[in-house]
Amino acid sequence: MNKIGLHTVRIYIQLGLFFYYKKIIINGKKSIPKDQTVLFLSNHQNALIDALLLATKSGRLSYFLTRAGVFKKPFVSRLLHSLNMRPIYRVRDGWSTIAKNKSVFSNTVNLLHDNKVVTIFPEGNHNLERRVRPLSKGFTRIILKHRQTYPKQSIYLIPVGLNYQEPKAMGSTVSICFGEALASKSYNHLDDFIATKQMKQDVFNSLISLTTHIPQSNYASIIKKLNKLNVDFTNPNSVNHCIVSQFKTCQVKRVKQFNFKVLIKPILYLLLCVPILVWRHNIKPKIKEAEFLSTFRFAISITLVPLWLFVISAIIWLAFNFVASLIFILGSLILILIYNKA
Repeated sequence: MNKIGLHTVRIYIQLGLFFYYKKIIINGKKSIPKDQTVLFLSNHQNALIDALLLATKSGRLSYFLTRAGVFKKPFVSRLLHSLNMRPIYRVRDGWSTIAKNKSVFSNTVNLLHDNKVVTIFPEGNHNLERRVRPLSKGFTRIILKHRQTYPKQSIYLIPVGLNYQEPKAMGSTVSICFGEALASKSYNHLDDFIATKQMKQDVFNSLISLTTHIPQSNYASIIKKLNKLNVDFTNPNSVNHCIVSQFKTCQVKRVKQFNFKVLIKPILYLLLCVPILVWRHNIKPKIKEAEFLSTFRFAISITLVPLWLFVISAIIWLAFNFVASLIFILGSLILILIYNKA
């Protein structure tokens, strides 16, 4: 039953992401082994949206190690656990909680031994800046513990780059870039210290080629120039080459002469007036971290919006007939789809 529920939620979220984003581009998916033990290691920009994209687009059912802070509320904790998400504790969660990671790592090792897929965000936090932050060694501790417990089994480490054109916006584009697999057994000849250092470096090098990576020292000036050029951030190779060439060879996005959304927007806002008002006046003002804006907007999109449309369609059904109600629902979905895909 749990698997049926998980697959049902996964399909629903996948449908929600289809409506939410203009386009989801997937590159390098062929590098993912189909029947082998896999550890996805992704950059982390956009809070829970990152996990949802990987959960629905990687082609493998995955367990996620997620920062413990989001598990504080009992209802949220139960929901996240039902989605195969497990808490990982950091120093900022309190020194007393760090000891809990021992059991988390042991459970993760057992999952990998059972040929399950695990996803970790090794930067240890999320940030909307377009750069790969220094990696924590948590994932290497899992690999080392696994090789100590199951020395003959190898894990395939798959670096993943998530690239958002506009990370806080609905109707934007995102690309998911899967890198070449790194076999954990290739580090078996190294002692723990050297293996940790080498794994972190190899994964970091792969991640900065799979994402837009802007040096922190000149971040403000570089991002300003890239935004002015209107580059395609979903194509990290092109953007990184643009930076390295000092903006001499840059591919820019074509600016539309007429945006079809201008015509649809007033109609859509009138149709979804209640969900939009709830979002703007009750939800959005309470969000303290910009990285969570898209996550909560998406949550509203897949919960309150369908509920609101269902209420209106029920009223139409009672006032007129089922056909009119069905036409309303289909027309509304098509309008939303056109707006976000335009």
